[in-house]
Formats: sequence, structure tokens, C-alpha cells
Amino acid sequence: RALREIADLVVDTSITSVPVLRGTLERAVGAEVAQTTRITLLSFGYKYGLPMDSDLVVDVRFLPNPFWIPELKEFTGRDEPVRDYVLTQEGAGEFVDRYLELLRLIGAGYRREGKRYLTVSVGCTGGKHRSVAISEEIARRLRAAGGGPDGEHISVNVVHRDLGRE
Repeated sequence: RALREIADLVVDTSITSVPVLRGTLERAVGAEVAQTTRITLLSFGYKYGLPMDSDLVVDVRFLPNPFWIPELKEFTGRDEPVRDYVLTQEGAGEFVDRYLELLRLIGAGYRREGKRYLTVSVGCTGGKHRSVAISEEIARRLRAAGGGPDGEHISVNVVHRDLGRE
């Protein structure tokens, strides 16, 4: 027998939006799918090109570059000396605070549209110092918050695309 003949539900997806399809499937299984938003923070170096699958791209080249400080050059944004240097620069803390506010606003809109994943790409020149430190700090603060403003669960993943490439 054809699969269509024995199916309990047939959904024409040719003109169905993702939010409508999600709602249809949630109603069909009798329970709402877990409200988890998956956020990937992707650090990268502009000199290697923009990441292809970014929902948002932010540039942190406005912060001083540790590359030019001999004692920091060989470290990465994961190392305490570089992390501390980057995060204590003028504007760094305010930037992270405001960007987290923006992510909350955008995340709420994405959830209303049925989108449960968000890739935020954070770029600096080489993808070794500033973008790594800022991505890690945003991830740390998102995890510390324990969830979003609507009570949804947030899963945070950090990927450093160009770390080690230099």
C-alpha cells in the first residue's frame, strides 16, 4: 500500500510556512515540542571571509587588537591574559551588555516566528583574539542567565572557526 493511504496525517508543505508546519505537527502529536532555543556563537576572522550560515554578524574590530601586544600575540581569546585585556577595553562591557539586550529582542521575535535556532557570528581581523573573547563572554552570560525572558530553555554552543588557522 502507498504510504499516503495508511498515513494518519498528510500535510501539503508546498505553501506552508515553518511556524504553521510546527504548529500542525505539535497538534498532531498532542504535545508542544520543547521550547529550546539553540544559539551558536561563531567567532571568525574577516580576513578568511564571512561565515555562510550566519543569522547575525557583529564586528568587534572597534576594540584594540591584542595581536600588536608582544606578550599577548601568541595567546588566544580563550586565554585569561587576552580575555582580560579585551574585556577591560573601553566599550567592551557596554557592547556585550547592549548586544545581549538585542539578542533577547531578536530571539523573542524568532521564537514568535517558530524559529528555534540562531547563529551569531562575531568577527575580528584574524579570528584569534577579540572575536574569541567576546563570543566566549556572550556565551558565558547567556548560560549564566539560565534561560530566556519568556522562560524558554536556551542551549548555547561556541565555535571558533578560524582559531589555529594563523
